[in-house]
Order: sequence, then C-alpha cells, then structure tokens
Amino acid sequence: MKVSVFGLGYVGSVSAGCLAKQGNAIIGVDISKNKIELINSGKAPIVEEGLEELIALGVKNKLIMATTDLSYAVSQSEVGIICVGTPNLPSGNLNMNQIHSVAKQIGTALKSKNDFYTITIRSTVMPGTNAAVSKIIEQESGKLAGKDFSVISNPEFLREGNAIDDFFEPPYTVIAGHSEKGIEVIRELFSFLATPILVVDVQIAELIKFLNNSYHAFKVAFGNEVGRLCKELNVDSYELMDLFVRDTDLNISPKYFKPGFSFGGSCLPKDLRAFNSIAHDQYINLPIFESIDKSNVVHNDFLFQMVQSKAKKKVGIVGLAFKAGTDDLRFSPSLELCEKLIGKGYEISIYDENINLSRLVGKNKDFLFTHLPHIDKLLSSNLEEFLSSNDLIVFAHNNKNVVKFKHLINNETNIIDIANISELKGMKNYEGICW
Repeated sequence: MKVSVFGLGYVGSVSAGCLAKQGNAIIGVDISKNKIELINSGKAPIVEEGLEELIALGVKNKLIMATTDLSYAVSQSEVGIICVGTPNLPSGNLNMNQIHSVAKQIGTALKSKNDFYTITIRSTVMPGTNAAVSKIIEQESGKLAGKDFSVISNPEFLREGNAIDDFFEPPYTVIAGHSEKGIEVIRELFSFLATPILVVDVQIAELIKFLNNSYHAFKVAFGNEVGRLCKELNVDSYELMDLFVRDTDLNISPKYFKPGFSFGGSCLPKDLRAFNSIAHDQYINLPIFESIDKSNVVHNDFLFQMVQSKAKKKVGIVGLAFKAGTDDLRFSPSLELCEKLIGKGYEISIYDENINLSRLVGKNKDFLFTHLPHIDKLLSSNLEEFLSSNDLIVFAHNNKNVVKFKHLINNETNIIDIANISELKGMKNYEGICW
C-alpha cells in the first residue's frame, strides 16, 4: 500500500520504518529539512532501538523516502497518517494547531486528487478532533467526507525504548470512523498484526489513549507511594509489589474497572482507611491513596444529585447491600443513598431479596439499624407493588427476578441504572449513572 506519514517525530518515524518493513511504500513528510535529510540518507531522526536498521533497509529497498512537500505525498499515496505533535497548552489541554494545519494542507492537496483518500489520526488528540479534521478537509477541498475521503481515528500505543516491539505486538489496534471504506483500508494496512483489530466509536478511540496513560501514571504513583511508606516501615517495597502483581485475577485485570456504583462493604473502605492511617502515623503523605476515598464520596454525591434532579419524591431502591449476592450492609453506598434521601424528605422503599432482618447479626445488623432505624418499614416484599408504586426506581443491583417483571413499571416512572442492566436500556425515562 502507498502510505504518507505526516510528521517524522517519534510516532511518525517509527510508523514509517515498521510499515515499510511490511512492504508498504512510505513517503515521510516533515517541515524539518534535517529530518528529511536523515531519513533519505537511511538514518533515524530519533534514538529508538532497531529503528535505524528499519529506516536504512526501507531506503535501500526504495520503500522509504522523505519530503517537505505534503501535496506531492498526498498525490502519490492512498493513505495519509497524521503523526504530528500535540503538546500541552498552559491550561493542560492539547495544542491542536499542527493537526489543524496538516488537515488544511491535506484538504488543499485533495482538490486535484480524484481517487478516494483515507486519512488516519495516530497523534493523541482532543475529543472531537476526528469531526473537526473532516470539516476542515471538506472546507479546503470542496469534497465530501465518506464519499471522497475518510478520516479514521487510530491511536498509537508505543513506549519509547520499546516502540518497534509495541508496533508489531500491540495489545490491540483501535480503528474508528464514519466510513466503512476507510475502516477497511486501515484494517487491511494492519492486517499483518496477530493481535485483535477493534472497530469502536470515534469518541472511544479519541479517549482511550488518555485513559491508558492516566492509569499508567496512577500505577507509577501508586508504586511510589507504597515505596515511600515501606521505606519508613523498613519493608522491602519491591518484594511487596512483586507479591501484589502476582495476583493477575484481581490486582491487574479488567475486574473492578467497570463504571457504576461506588465501592463499599467491610473490606475496601476499611483497608483503605487503615492504610492511610498507617501512613499518617509515619508522617508520610500519600495524596493518591487519600484521594481514592474522596473520589468515592464524590461519586456517591453525584448519584444523589441525579436522584434530586428528577424531582420525584417516591423512590424505590433495588439492592441495599453493598453489592449483589450478599447481605453485607456495612458502608453500602445504597444504604448511604437511602439515608440521604430520607433526610431530605423522600418517601423510600427498598427491594433486596438477600436482606432478611431476622437473620442479620452482629456488626452488620448494628450498622443497618444505626443508619436506618426504621428499616422494617422501608423493606418491600411485594415486587408488583414496589415496581408499580414508585415514581423513580434506582437499580443498584442487577436483580434478574426484578428485571423480568420490568413490564410492571409505569411508563412515567424514571429509572436510574447503576448496574448497567441491558434489559432496561430501551425503556422510557431511562438513565445510566455513567452512560
């Protein structure tokens, strides 16, 4: 395939070298004459293990050339890959000037090109960039997105020092766009990869890089905070973290990474607060750990405000325990929500098949009656009455027995879903907490 790469910095030069290795004819474009000269002489413009060899091989085989002439590159290629820089502005947002400048130049070049052209954005960009680039190119070229050209979001996941391996062995390749033809072109371009190629919504593709890198930053800071505390406690932090990451089922897995309700129960809140207390006793500042509980509180408040925004005074709660499948009520977000609503004068009813007041014992029972002393008047055992009599129902649990009787819910009843229940999503007046 004939491919132009716009921007020969870190991402662009790696992309050029790797794609040429697969037999693609690459035209690299950059405003830096120095980079152009380096590429055309078979040298890499950046330091990256293995890249110099790829560039040299590509130039030798006449599969890589570089130029400052973007219009020429567009005229000679089927695909254009945008890899220009998007540095931070003082506000923290990304500076999109180079992206918009390249889009304008591509649009101008497409005026005289008759063939369908696919533009893919590899740079890390702000949400909405795909649409903005499409609009700029339409305005500059006089052509139509989807008919004459396509803009595809295709974020990269390259780590400096390991970029060649990351290019050929990514966890997955993300493709997004509004043109099936454009999507298929990029799918074919990366068809040599053994890992999955995932076609997602454009907004997802534009956000995933932020999500990945924010989490990676959290992991670094997490490890550093553990290390600072371990140092004061004279504990081997590397041994502790080695043990921590051996749990590949819960500690480093997709589990828990699901938008929904806040965490609660007798373990996570207790252990988190205890860990912060230990650090405090050692005079160690752990801002990330301290922020986790604050984030949980903010999420609880967010749900409460959602309920308040509906202006409905009769509220039903499906699920009182801190999660489905248990009767543990300690630090349950649902229980906290009920307590807040009662304090604001709401009429509350609760449906939870796992809560049997006669069987509750010990601290679990004490916790419930301390926070909801009149719980016996709030619990409902009549499902039909519960579903039909409330003006707003909050689904904190995915209770299949409740969901299968969703037809009993009145059309005017508002639904707030915290458990991501697919069967509810088509209902009138439905809203998910994070979707």
